[in-house]
Amino acid sequence: MTERSIPEARLRAHFEACIAAQQATMAQALPALRRASDALAAALDAGHKVLACGNGGSAADAQHFAAELTGRYERERPGLPGIALSVDTSALTAIGNDYGFERVFAKQVEALGRDGDWLLAISTSGNSPNVVRAIEAAHGRGLRVIALTGKDGGAIARMLGADDVELRAASAVTARIQEVHIVFLHALCDAIDELLFPR
Repeated sequence: MTERSIPEARLRAHFEACIAAQQATMAQALPALRRASDALAAALDAGHKVLACGNGGSAADAQHFAAELTGRYERERPGLPGIALSVDTSALTAIGNDYGFERVFAKQVEALGRDGDWLLAISTSGNSPNVVRAIEAAHGRGLRVIALTGKDGGAIARMLGADDVELRAASAVTARIQEVHIVFLHALCDAIDELLFPR
């Protein structure tokens, strides 16, 4: 087997593309990010909870965010109610089997969501059918929505109401969108900590 080595320039290109996507997003998303931060902090302070959903890497991001809420981000504080809807395999498989995969999050939103809660809906394309259905269910239950999207925002961007918030990554590349989403989530966690538990 011939020994091969990846060119350093190819590796550097990942960092450069990531930085460019972060900068482009920062230039347009800060007002929405501030609005989402303030709204989530106020809801949590009032005793409401955050439900989070997504598929694949976005499911991992939803779980990551819920874990930062229930555990901690960077400072010691009481746990906050965050629930990822992708972790209960019995619920996912039962709902998927009985109602179809498009309903796996929506049924949980209908069961767990209450007026005043928030749904954090993550879809890099903005078109994930089960995330779209979760947003429909959230609206039906009186939840407001923070949607993390990319590309042109897809169907999700078109279905959000005036009380919802879209945080859109300024990229059409899935990997770059996911990297921006992590920054959004960490910024939300930091803002919640700062607003609810100032040092």
